[in-house]
Amino acid sequence: MKRTILKMIAVSLASVIALAGCSKDASQQEAAETAYKSITTEEVSENAGAEGWVIVDTRLNDAFNGWALDGVARGGHIEGAVDFSANWLLTEKEGKDEILQEALETKGILPDKNIVLYDANGTDAVAVADYLSSKGYENIYTYDVNEWASDDSKPMVQFPGYELLVPASIVKSLIDGETPETFTEGKTVKMVEGSWGEEKESYANGHLPGAIHINTDSIEPPPAWMLADDDTLLGVMLENGISKTDTVIVSGEAQMAAYRVALVLRYAGVEDVRVLNGGTAAWKSAGYELETESNKPEPITDFGGEFPGNPDIVDTIEELQQMLPSQEFTLVDNRTWDEYTGKSSGYSYHDKMGRIPGAVFGYAGKTDSNSLDYFRNIDDTMRNADEIIAMWQEGGIDTQNHLSFMCGSGWRAAEVLFYANVAGLDNVSLYSDGWIGWSNAGLPSETGEPVK
Repeated sequence: MKRTILKMIAVSLASVIALAGCSKDASQQEAAETAYKSITTEEVSENAGAEGWVIVDTRLNDAFNGWALDGVARGGHIEGAVDFSANWLLTEKEGKDEILQEALETKGILPDKNIVLYDANGTDAVAVADYLSSKGYENIYTYDVNEWASDDSKPMVQFPGYELLVPASIVKSLIDGETPETFTEGKTVKMVEGSWGEEKESYANGHLPGAIHINTDSIEPPPAWMLADDDTLLGVMLENGISKTDTVIVSGEAQMAAYRVALVLRYAGVEDVRVLNGGTAAWKSAGYELETESNKPEPITDFGGEFPGNPDIVDTIEELQQMLPSQEFTLVDNRTWDEYTGKSSGYSYHDKMGRIPGAVFGYAGKTDSNSLDYFRNIDDTMRNADEIIAMWQEGGIDTQNHLSFMCGSGWRAAEVLFYANVAGLDNVSLYSDGWIGWSNAGLPSETGEPVK
């Protein structure tokens, strides 16, 4: 009898301990779920654009741009929202804390505001909330954007050309044989890795599955690295099996090179050319494996249309000289301030310094000719298009004009042109030869700060 009673006591104690443990786990889970107050769709509608409130999209920037990711009914972002992606917090880069702080300040995500963080997966908003909380932010709310996207009466904004920059998940579905949004079923899709040098320089380190390699030297041969003539470019298309009717996704470890190749494909007349937003780093960040084996293209003999099919996207020196005097034309100089004012050429192989008379400073990077800080997020995805347009307009660039983008030799400006297209600017072109081509031709130049 005594033994039975002791056993009953032991069982009771175990039950109490177990219940206490369960209660503790439940309390911890409840605390985690209620750490940040959720907000209703009605409250988001009332406060969007209101003084003292900031609506923040914490998803991948591709979703903000317009892609319907994570199962949302509609792509794009809540009208009036700014972006601060949870993915940025996972990015390792020198000066990370300063870069993120600058982003918060630029977007008005400040401690004295009521901050509404929304996502579609239940994790992005909490990740950003934890980050802000660690910095002393208190008035933080979370919201599930699925509710908003499912209500057609609620405005969502897609950037007009969002489909030009493709998220990794969409590229993965293409590789898997699916037909995601904005793509045409049955159309040939080809993957291209665009980078400088032979395969060993970058391609062999890892590329998208099935991607062929295009060396930028083939489209802009050394030592001048100016855009090759049309016969040479046609040869590049045929050798790599790329025709007018193909859909081509360009990616690369170095994004400028990828955009340079993509721009040349558009010039050639390929009907559907897109770029992996964020490059191969975005692919790896999404959890996908890169391929290291070499894929050889299958050459063709017929491009399938007139070549070049889109010549107006590239301006020659002669065309630039004709357009510069027009009040409806703006030459946008996408180089560093030191390059623009003539303190640096920007290139080890080019000594001439200065700018083209009439060119307007259009921003690029903060350090050297390999940087585009003013146009990229910390994870190297495209910066918010609204911020890019505002930056240009504040700098005196009339975005209603025809804009011709230039840099040193076309790499930075090619990327910027794509971003302009995403923002909805279609009356644009690339002065491909850039400062190097202009100065080598002995044409007039200026130095110093421009006279306003």
